[in-house]
Amino acid sequence: MFYDLARRFMFTKDAEWAHDFALSNLSRYANTPLSMAWSQSVPDKPVNFLGLEFKNPVGLAAGLDKNAECIEAFAQMGFGFIEVGTVTPRPQQGNDKPRIFRLPEQHAVINRMGFNNKGVDNLVANVKAANYDGILGINIGKNKDTPNEQGKDDYIHCMRKVFEHASYITVNISSPNTPGLRDLQYGEALDDLLSSLKNEQLDLAAKHHKQVPMLVKVAPDLDSVQVEQVTQSLLNNHIDGVIATNTTLERSAVAGLQYADEAGGLSGRPVRAKSLEVIKEIKRLSQGRLPIIGVGGIDSAEAAKEKLDGGADLLQVYTGFIYEGPALVKRIVRAL
Repeated sequence: MFYDLARRFMFTKDAEWAHDFALSNLSRYANTPLSMAWSQSVPDKPVNFLGLEFKNPVGLAAGLDKNAECIEAFAQMGFGFIEVGTVTPRPQQGNDKPRIFRLPEQHAVINRMGFNNKGVDNLVANVKAANYDGILGINIGKNKDTPNEQGKDDYIHCMRKVFEHASYITVNISSPNTPGLRDLQYGEALDDLLSSLKNEQLDLAAKHHKQVPMLVKVAPDLDSVQVEQVTQSLLNNHIDGVIATNTTLERSAVAGLQYADEAGGLSGRPVRAKSLEVIKEIKRLSQGRLPIIGVGGIDSAEAAKEKLDGGADLLQVYTGFIYEGPALVKRIVRAL
């Protein structure tokens, strides 16, 4: 009931204003009686994944809490794990506003945020200050003005900063909102990036006496040949897992709707089928050797089960959460 009222109010406002307003209040009131507005008890349905014990298989996807400012509030909602970021070495403003658009007819969102964040040092400080003992993923990227040829330096810098504070690290090479970023998903550029990051991961594990799995987040817009090439590269470089998928540039499912022609990545129901196909293909091509976190269009228990049946080991929600609220987490977990 509370979320229905809150959503009605926020959906009358600019989408980014509503986003910032929500995060500000979640951060401010997480440790006060007002947190009862979103706190809920979710059944434990443990999942062992990459050597980590997850309380339940439903996580919060990266992008909602880029600066790790609301970890405690999201934990109170019953998420089985939380992923923060994408974070870059240096703070950056992101793309020009407006840059978030709701398409409620399709339970969808288009965003072209552009990795707006306060930088990796700020995120680490927030993570250290949070009273949270659950599974925390940290999603890392490169600054917009860093050429792709030096992109791996940005990823390595972030990995070094976050390693001892993360349960797992996600390498984001699939956002459509940083020019040229998706080029890192292909061929020699991908192999060079992954091999460098794998070597760094192993060095940091020895230094900190801690194993921190590394996953790579891929796009839903890969064709079958590209999915095969990416899967093989992930296997060749002994990457621990994959997150499938990011947002899509495809617009056929929202053609004719207001904002459908806005630039950026489309998320929500329209990406459900595309992400599922990528999950199934990665599962098949890797013969089950690549652990998968499924994300994209999960706004119901049915959609969640579909992802798990398709080959995902865990799930993440973002846009579905925006439309359905914290109750979505409980509905999914109860149905599994």
